[in-house]
Amino acid sequence: MAYDKFTILKSTAVPLPIENVDTDQIIPARFLKATKREGFGDNLFRDWRYNNDNTPKKDFVLNNPIYSGKILVGGKNFGSGSSREHAAWAVYDYGFRCVVSSFFADIFKNNSINVGILPVQVSPQFLHKIFTAIEKDPKAELEVNLPDQTITLVATGEKESFDINGYKKHNLMNGFDDIDYLQSMKGEIKSFAESRAF
Repeated sequence: MAYDKFTILKSTAVPLPIENVDTDQIIPARFLKATKREGFGDNLFRDWRYNNDNTPKKDFVLNNPIYSGKILVGGKNFGSGSSREHAAWAVYDYGFRCVVSSFFADIFKNNSINVGILPVQVSPQFLHKIFTAIEKDPKAELEVNLPDQTITLVATGEKESFDINGYKKHNLMNGFDDIDYLQSMKGEIKSFAESRAF
């Protein structure tokens, strides 16, 4: 399944300064029955967003209208816990295209990239600067530049570089998942096979 191409994203951000956010908090296990990737965004952080009677919790950030954007900024160790792909599906389906943290669980990080979300790992110091900037101005923008592998606080120009696997970077920039990547190489694969035919 192809996803939106990711090159440069300039957006406001939603701050979630909580450490050790695990995949069960991102999408509770009782919502994992569906096999299609759509609809999970409705239950992103379900138990943090809603009371038992399904009314929104006013003090949770996703229910605060002053915060919006395609970037989610989380605390250290984001996406820990079980390996459920649904956590990444929920983040994407809600509308986020980038998650920023000072550390990601490896499985969540890889699942995110596979569904078109760019996980940007920054230093604890830069993460603190981002949270501070958003606290001062909820409309503060971040620019995430995948080709240059940088993230910038637009208001001040402060930036930091981030790492990403070259293959995964290529896929994100082209809107590919692993199958799309193989499909894009059909001609080369066919040529190679024919050159080896006996």
